[in-house]
Amino acid sequence: MGTRTVSLLLAICTAGVWAPAHAQNADTSVVKLPQDIVYKGLSGAPQHATLFGDSSQPGLYVDRIKFMPGMKVMPHWHPDTVRTVLVMSGTFYFAVGEQWDESKLKAYPAGTLYSEPARSPHYAWAKDGEVILQVTAIGPTGNVPIPQKSQQ
Repeated sequence: MGTRTVSLLLAICTAGVWAPAHAQNADTSVVKLPQDIVYKGLSGAPQHATLFGDSSQPGLYVDRIKFMPGMKVMPHWHPDTVRTVLVMSGTFYFAVGEQWDESKLKAYPAGTLYSEPARSPHYAWAKDGEVILQVTAIGPTGNVPIPQKSQQ
């Protein structure tokens, strides 16, 4: 397949995903100043702030997720079609896999962009300090934990 054909197919696929999600909010202008971003969540869990959309509903959403220093996120997966993640601040240690293995974690410093394919098991650690991520995806989303084998 030629480069033009591949490019055209990618453009069509992207438009097919983006257009319906964007159409829902076409008349909505969004401005979120840093001081207006409110993080919510349970103590000991990552804190979430919704910037755009609603991650529990079909359509485009943008969330910020804050991890406290030392917080570990055990293996899990999300049902989103694809998630893109931008490390806004801190260094996020991330790995793909169903079982926690510290040796596989890779350091993603602020400014790193990565994607998580649908149902791709992964885990992470805010090893060196607070981390803030920005997640952009098509909802609805969820978090499905993966049971861990006991350490003998």
